[in-house]
Amino acid sequence: MHQLQRGAEIADPLAPYLTVDRTQPRHECWVTGHMVAGIDGTAAIDGRVGSLSTAPDQELFRRMRQIADIVLVGAETVRREGYSPVRLSAAAQQARRQLGQSAVPAVAVVSRSLEFDWSAKVFSAAPPTARTLVITCEAADPGRRAEAEKHATVVVAGEERVDPAAALQALADLGHRVVLCEGGPRWLGELVAADRLDELCLSLSPLMGGDPLPVSVAPPGAPLAGFDLLQVMAEDHTLFLRYERQAR
Repeated sequence: MHQLQRGAEIADPLAPYLTVDRTQPRHECWVTGHMVAGIDGTAAIDGRVGSLSTAPDQELFRRMRQIADIVLVGAETVRREGYSPVRLSAAAQQARRQLGQSAVPAVAVVSRSLEFDWSAKVFSAAPPTARTLVITCEAADPGRRAEAEKHATVVVAGEERVDPAAALQALADLGHRVVLCEGGPRWLGELVAADRLDELCLSLSPLMGGDPLPVSVAPPGAPLAGFDLLQVMAEDHTLFLRYERQAR
């Protein structure tokens, strides 16, 4: 056992994340999960993450999108959190262009029901160069699917439900090499159960007493998945942990 002590101050908190090699995914593409939890494990307060996230976490959450080719998120999280298209600083956009990426990543929303307010900013305000994707399944209602195609790029992945492996293969086929998953807990659990989570960036907020909802909800019968702790940082009383999936 080792006692961890605060070390030298890091000038740019995003820098350690930018240096991670994500060019060798174990499957279709590299999948990074980015989540926040209270120290009692809760992942939301009154159904939303906003009240749980501290100022340092909020800044990192916004800036972490720089690493991604696409931001993947579950439908309920999009509804509750009021998602909008990704915004990045001019410097971040320039850095992405130098790496051959688009200026900003698009958002991909996972949904079987396709029950959305299509006037929401995540759909209506998305630029043509980063049009929002909706990932659904064959069993989705044909009428809702037709409506979805008017407002987003629709990707079908799976028959009765959205299949994580098929969804990620579809994203990889579209050229997305690094996928940043921002939840929710059930969709993250599906990715873990399918052995598709390569990296987890977990912020621990110094709060207790939120909703009885964990960071990840595993589907029935899902096996345990092991991860290695590779990075620990802190600002004020918020802890930032970075894990990668254990090698087989």
